[in-house]
This record gives sequence, structure tokens and C-alpha cells, in this order.
Amino acid sequence: MNSADLLADAFERVGEEVHAAVAGLSADELAVRLDSGANSIAWLVWHLTRVQDDHIADAAGTEQLWTSEGWAERFGLPFPPEATGYGHRSKDVAAVRADAELLTGYYDAVHENTLAFVRGLRDHDLDRIVDERWTPPVSLGVRLISVIADDLQHAGQAAFIRGTIRRR
Repeated sequence: MNSADLLADAFERVGEEVHAAVAGLSADELAVRLDSGANSIAWLVWHLTRVQDDHIADAAGTEQLWTSEGWAERFGLPFPPEATGYGHRSKDVAAVRADAELLTGYYDAVHENTLAFVRGLRDHDLDRIVDERWTPPVSLGVRLISVIADDLQHAGQAAFIRGTIRRR
């Protein structure tokens, strides 16, 4: 197994968790918040997908699928197109309402784009600096691991909320 295979496997695991978290839930269930300050499954899946789309597009030097494939229009959210969820407040979280098909449709498009990108990487590509705003600067390898970690954390949060909803 090489680095590209390892990264693809990690992203595949994220996809399994995302699909498991939303499967069979209605738009109302996906919008449930355990309290007024909590995130919903819909927001968590939208956010993790937006961050992945943003970071992969940046690393690949391409446009985000959010705008290039019309996902922003399909979601119809009251945010600027560059919004990924960072800094969102309670009212912003509440504004993210979507059904499972829309959420997984966008996620799957980003996932396939991500897999195509990482499967084309060679080990030396992972050393390329992709973000100089940090000390030390962020390499592509570190950025990809950061996306995977963030995705898995949010997918786990969504799974927890799903479990709570299903026990009600």
C-alpha cells in the first residue's frame, strides 16, 4: 500500500460514516438539534463536505464543486458561496436544512473528486506546501490528514445525534 492508497482508504471510511449517519432520516430529523446551541446532522454533513470541497479544490488548483456544479444553488442557503461553516452561529446552523438525497449527493460528488485527486498523488507530492499562513507552513500531506480527521470527527458527531434521535 502506498500513500495514495492509504489516503483513499481513509476517505472511503469517511464516506461510509457519512452515509450511515443520514440513511433513512427525514429532512426534519436531519435538522434536529439536541439543544439550541448544537449542530444538526444536516449542518455537520454540509460543513464537513464544504471543508473537504474547499481544501481539495485549493490543493488541486480547481474550482470547488459547490459552485462549479451548482450545489450552492441546489441547497439555496443564505450564505455567501465561499462559506464553509467556520464561524457559524446558532441561526446559521438552523438555516441548513436539506434532505438525505441532497446531502449525500453533494458529499458523493466531493468524495469522488477527492478520490480522483488523492489517487493521482505520489509520495513526494505530500511535501508540497499548500498553506503558508501557518507556522510551520502546511504541507499537502498534513492538510489531507487534517481534512480526514475533521471529517471523521463531524461524522461521529452526526452518528451520535442519529442515535439519540432513533432512541426517542
